[in-house]
Amino acid sequence: MKRELIAYLDSIKARDPAPRSRWEILLYPGVLALGLHRLAHWLFNGELYFLARLVNHLSRFFTAIDIHPGAQIGQNFFIDHGFTVIGETAKIGNNVTIYQNVTLGGTNPADGVGGQRHPLIADDVIIGSGAQVLGPIMVGRGARIGANAVVTRDVPEGATMVGIPARPTLIDAETFNSFVPYGTPCTERFDPQTQQLELLKCEVETLRGKLAKIIDEREAASAASSTDRQSA
Repeated sequence: MKRELIAYLDSIKARDPAPRSRWEILLYPGVLALGLHRLAHWLFNGELYFLARLVNHLSRFFTAIDIHPGAQIGQNFFIDHGFTVIGETAKIGNNVTIYQNVTLGGTNPADGVGGQRHPLIADDVIIGSGAQVLGPIMVGRGARIGANAVVTRDVPEGATMVGIPARPTLIDAETFNSFVPYGTPCTERFDPQTQQLELLKCEVETLRGKLAKIIDEREAASAASSTDRQSA
């Protein structure tokens, strides 16, 4: 138990340079919320729904993080800062990082049938601050959800999603060699809009070169034809 706790705290320290010690990480609201959720989920599986909800409400009061007792969460899950909502049927894999103000929300079935209505998050996913991941969709392994993105469709493995509605950028998450906070790169080198503009510039230059070549060939052909007529 102690070894597992130390490994969990070290996994958070690897993703967050702010804490000076493991003791400091124990004060994080995301760590407290996850610990209380483990208890609430155990009670929920034992069909002690009222007690599970009570623990859930206490956790929300102290941490401002609302994780439904029915949500299934894997190892080394880290909520940075908090103010996050995770629905009942959400399933979260291992080594997932979520920043503040994220919602793993569900659709509202008009027929009253619950079922799977919240997202399924695979391993090693990063969800940026303010992102909304809605409905029974699948977020593939290693994907990045950019800050404030609204995701309503399945996310491929290793994709980087930005915008409203969220769409994949030109950069795959699998090309990143290190942890990327907030789901998307923070340098101009990897800015999606900048890369799109650069690609468009390259295409324009290529088209200009082809057009100039065609014009030169036609002018050369026209000059040759004029010379032939004069000789005749």
